[in-house]
Amino acid sequence: MDSRRVILCVGSGGVGKTTTSAALGLAAARAGKRALCLTIDPARRLAQSLGLEELKADAQVVDPTLFRKAGLEVGGTLTVMMLNTKRTFDEIVERYASTPEARERILHNKLYHYVSTALAGTQEYMAMEKLHEVKSKGAFDLIVLDTPPTANALDFLDAPVRLIDALDSPAMRWFVQAFRSSGKLSLSLLAKSAALAIRGVGRFTGGRFLQDVAEFLTEINDLFGGFRERAREVQASLRAPDVAYVLVTSPSPMAISEALYFSDRLVDLGLKSDAFVVNRVHMPPLFRPTTPEVAEAVSRKGLRLDRASPETLMQALADEARQAELDARHLHVLDEAFAGMDRRPLRVDVKAFTDDVHDIPSLDRVARILVRPRTEDASASAQAAAL
Repeated sequence: MDSRRVILCVGSGGVGKTTTSAALGLAAARAGKRALCLTIDPARRLAQSLGLEELKADAQVVDPTLFRKAGLEVGGTLTVMMLNTKRTFDEIVERYASTPEARERILHNKLYHYVSTALAGTQEYMAMEKLHEVKSKGAFDLIVLDTPPTANALDFLDAPVRLIDALDSPAMRWFVQAFRSSGKLSLSLLAKSAALAIRGVGRFTGGRFLQDVAEFLTEINDLFGGFRERAREVQASLRAPDVAYVLVTSPSPMAISEALYFSDRLVDLGLKSDAFVVNRVHMPPLFRPTTPEVAEAVSRKGLRLDRASPETLMQALADEARQAELDARHLHVLDEAFAGMDRRPLRVDVKAFTDDVHDIPSLDRVARILVRPRTEDASASAQAAAL
């Protein structure tokens, strides 16, 4: 983390990506950095783990007294912010609108409300826009982005270009030109070539809808220059040397397969995965006592097992050992994928805890695992087993 200003946590849903992002932010704060965790997940459990009522679009600094109560020495700060797609889009409109009047017309247009909240690619674009904005201001030493939970977790990389292409397609340009050539926004004054086609569409959508579309596209057309330039800046910032890509996964075969696919996509885009974080890994027992040994130890200590007999405990140990063997077998696929590479991505195994991460101490447990010093040639499994 010392040489990076941005860490993007990438992965499919349900693999602990948001928790990993928050833990990395906490680790940076403990190291004396001004850390920001930018998330798209309004998970109440995550907010509670940081001592917050809820996650908000406004930056929230985690109260330092909460760290002290948890026995943590935190020399930096941890700030949390939840992405508000519409607010971020509003800020772009306010920045690039040609006049105050044009800005108000766009912001109050019905179609704009849809585009700024529900159009495919908007959330990914705004996540990248907010990341670029925050990084440019320089108020944080490290920014950790919990990437949007899209069907393809790497859609955000080309989201800026895709959104611009959608709004600036040939069909959209024709539509704008048709209205502009009529002198004003009136279907009755449209050029004959355009009027026939648009009236046909109007039978299904209604004239008022077409009027809204025309007004929106005409106004936002003036923003395209600023949008395009900003999209180029955003894409360039994602390829900067101070940006790291961390692929978050679990030991399940499907999750590992998806993580490897995401890694290949990064390579196709001229990028690389810097690390893999594997959550909920079962570790092999350090020793395997026999049933009589368990019964003798329990009796010697005067412990009460209630309904759990020594045999039940032995079965639980055996189940855990079997799951650990399965996890190791699945994770071997991950290791094989990068065998022979000069610089293999770092792999960090986070063991499966008994309880979910629900407070600062449990989040700190994850953070300490993520930043534990490691040697280049040590196997990740051996490192994790020693924790």
